[in-house]
Amino acid sequence: MKGITIRAASPEDCPAISDILKAAFQGADEADLVDRLRQDNDVVLELVALKHETIVGHILFSRLKVTATEDSDAVALAPLAVSPDHQEQGIGSELVRSAHEHLASAGETLSVVLGEPEYYGRFGYEHQRASGFFSEYQGEYLQAVAFGDAPSSGTLIYAPAFGAL
Repeated sequence: MKGITIRAASPEDCPAISDILKAAFQGADEADLVDRLRQDNDVVLELVALKHETIVGHILFSRLKVTATEDSDAVALAPLAVSPDHQEQGIGSELVRSAHEHLASAGETLSVVLGEPEYYGRFGYEHQRASGFFSEYQGEYLQAVAFGDAPSSGTLIYAPAFGAL
């Protein structure tokens, strides 16, 4: 995407990320979630999108456990946010695509999201892929995408920070 740079988030980015989350979600819940995930060391990947050196987007993946016959690790995408005055420009899509490349390269095999099926379906997320998991969030908005050999059933255990939402 022309004019957009995607890079790993740094501690200096935290105030700008918090501002974007509060504006995009019209409240502090997601900003508080991100702070807690960081404090608890549950962040697997956190990226920002910059336009002219200004942070305009953010994505975070936290550790997700899948308990089954054989327990395994996965990641949960939450949250994804783009500054309201930069939405509808493909920035969120670029963040998701870039994050998926990083995750697959790092050996992650499964990503789960609770979100709009029409939007996240563009990136391979499907409810059918998540339908075999037990979760308090189970329903049509719970979706998953696999980057490799990943479990298709079990119980999803989210990071403790999600319990505060």
